[in-house]
Amino acid sequence: MGCDLSRLLNPRAIAVIGGGAWCASIIKAAEMIGYDGEIFPVHPEGKVIAGQQAVRSLAEWDGPIDAAFIGVNRKATIDVVRELRALEAGGAVCFASGFSEAGAELSDGADLQAELVEAAGDMPILGPNCYGFINALEGAAIWPDQHGCSRVERGVAILAQSSNIAINLTMQKRALPIAYVVACGNMAQTSQAEIAMALLDDPRVTAIGLHIEGFGDTAEWHALALKAEGKGIPLLALKVGKSEHAQAATVSHTASLAGSHAGANALLARLGIPRVPDIPSFLETLKLLHTVGRLDRASLATVSCSGGEASLAADTAHGRALSFPPLSGPQRKTLFEALGPKVALANPLDYHTYIWRDTARMTETFAALAGPETGITLAIVDYPHTDATDWACATDAILGAAQQTGRPYGVVATLPELLPLDVAARFMAAGVVPFMGLTEAITAVEAA
Repeated sequence: MGCDLSRLLNPRAIAVIGGGAWCASIIKAAEMIGYDGEIFPVHPEGKVIAGQQAVRSLAEWDGPIDAAFIGVNRKATIDVVRELRALEAGGAVCFASGFSEAGAELSDGADLQAELVEAAGDMPILGPNCYGFINALEGAAIWPDQHGCSRVERGVAILAQSSNIAINLTMQKRALPIAYVVACGNMAQTSQAEIAMALLDDPRVTAIGLHIEGFGDTAEWHALALKAEGKGIPLLALKVGKSEHAQAATVSHTASLAGSHAGANALLARLGIPRVPDIPSFLETLKLLHTVGRLDRASLATVSCSGGEASLAADTAHGRALSFPPLSGPQRKTLFEALGPKVALANPLDYHTYIWRDTARMTETFAALAGPETGITLAIVDYPHTDATDWACATDAILGAAQQTGRPYGVVATLPELLPLDVAARFMAAGVVPFMGLTEAITAVEAA
């Protein structure tokens, strides 16, 4: 513990060591995110790769090496790491597999991993068995594949022990701004908790999501939780290992011990880190944490123009650590004046469609639900993907209610495909959480 990750995660000069295909992929991934630093391939034949002239060896490079992608076999990886350390490089991503995660198949896997750590010394390495990272704040990527990230000014950091899950998360289309994606791999030297602690020092990171297969040193996790709390940056966990099959897969994947489901829950609860059950809920909770942060109470109000949606909201929240505060006298008075005598006043509220297109009365109705006992108010609105012109009144009313009350507010599409990305981006920019999926929204509220 204690390696300085700053140069590795914010590189200005990147070496790519390995075959031409890997070099071309790294160069393309960096171009996709707008990287304006230097990338130089290292190839013994000194060939031109993706328009870049390769040097024949690391020693030929005349300048600092902030980060390196090592795309050679597992034994050669150790020699390259040792050379990079001697050249005072900022760090490296070790792509090769066949280390501790292959202990059942390869008798020397654990020994090679120990050699790798010894070769690295105090130079930080990610992996082995690792894809690398994307820094969308500075436009840097060491990533040998496609990704869906774009430049952002602030956003969440996502750390995944699975590189494939990390790839898929970059492809999300949920209006979630992602600042960093880091694949952690085997964590032979630099642990997931250490990486997260380093990212907490970036004030542009709004929340950190952790896809966890195994915990490792729990003292590091305790230190992470304390540091995150001190900086006011929420942490979120997607912890696998609930089933015996998942626990077995975890060992063969990154050589991590998943531990028991109950034990993981107890540790995360002790650390104050909420746990969500699946990837959609993980992304929606990160969206909430990015937009409004932690909620000050475990309660919600929902408003929709359908009794069916009001019932679904109530049933989805049933059995969770959430409550629907009853409407107060002043709330009832305001709602009655806005909606008239035909609407039954309750929380969850079905306001019918008597006032549809009357943006002023819709705003008044939506704002009235955001009472002082309500952690967040959710307006359930499904935008048709055919023609959503007539739904502009709902958008304007929700934005107006959020601005008027100053309380946490969200809009929920019961199906992810019924919230257009441009509308979601508009809500996000105004500080309203654009939830895609009712179950995911309720899960996120409970977690936050």
